[in-house]
Amino acid sequence: MAAKKLRRAMLSQELCERLSRHQITTCQDFLRLSFLELMKVTGQSYYDVRKLLCKVSRACAPKMQTAYEMKLRKSVNPSSAFLSTTLHSLDEVLHGGVPCGSLTEITGPPGCGKTQFCIMASVLATLPVSMGGLDGAVIYIDTESAFSAERLIEIAGNRFPTYFDSEEKLFCMTCSIHLYRELTCGSVLKRITSLEEEIISKKVKLIIVDSIASVVRKEFDTKLQGNLIERSNFLARGASVLKYLAEEFSIPVILTNQITTSLSNGLAIQADLVSPADDLSLSEGASGSGKRKSGCVTAALGNTWSHSVNTRLILQYHDLLTRQLLVAKSPVAPFSAFFYTIEKSGLVLQGQCQGLTP
Repeated sequence: MAAKKLRRAMLSQELCERLSRHQITTCQDFLRLSFLELMKVTGQSYYDVRKLLCKVSRACAPKMQTAYEMKLRKSVNPSSAFLSTTLHSLDEVLHGGVPCGSLTEITGPPGCGKTQFCIMASVLATLPVSMGGLDGAVIYIDTESAFSAERLIEIAGNRFPTYFDSEEKLFCMTCSIHLYRELTCGSVLKRITSLEEEIISKKVKLIIVDSIASVVRKEFDTKLQGNLIERSNFLARGASVLKYLAEEFSIPVILTNQITTSLSNGLAIQADLVSPADDLSLSEGASGSGKRKSGCVTAALGNTWSHSVNTRLILQYHDLLTRQLLVAKSPVAPFSAFFYTIEKSGLVLQGQCQGLTP
């Protein structure tokens, strides 16, 4: 909440502009300063600054709410609580789709369809609410130059041929997806911390970072202890800002990560690892149910990041020819597995939820 812009803390425009000239733009920037520093930059008296501190503190403090209020808010407009994936069996397991107001991680080895999922989600977020969409714009932060406008149009036209039946509709859809190519940790962090006003002005309903692991891998040599601390600080701050944006505006945030998958038949598909990581047993779902399928899944960003995400979907190779989608972490869903293919229309599930075998 400290990332909230001062403009949204009900301060006057004149004061916000004055503070901005001193690089003070968020509640956090303001509250870091001493009384004397605030008196100097605002030009106001001790008592006026004291009032300003109370006002800014109240604006960024999380507001108390009861469990009943949370349940009531979602029940009033359940369609706004999730972004449907249009993968009906997956949506059913997730109680509606990708949850709004929280972080969802799509993780897996290269070539399994993480970017395909993100591009498909971008199309879905622009759709009308009546079609399971969010009727809004998308911020897509691409750190690997993997986004393809041609693939975006192909998925839209093949998944919803009756809706995208004209060049005009395809044009409107593509204009709603705002792409940023950020290739360093600093530029990614700067971008996400500046998104608040853009979310409001452009009516953004989905944020995607593809991928968070890419920039971390390029900049931090995990063999150096100082780098481990810097990396943890970057991940913690990035997750904090993204969580604030998700919760403040009740929108889904989707991030991609990388893993190594070890299969029971000895096949190992190696991802580019960022650091030594935690073994995530395939039997560790939200409910603790399910049987161990094969080896382990190793996340690329370790504990700091692992605990920041609310929902984790793993895309992996089941064998040389088959891909599998796992619901590995969710506050509402049991551990589940689905076979899928990647087609012109994006990801397509093959059959119902699969039981796990020893």
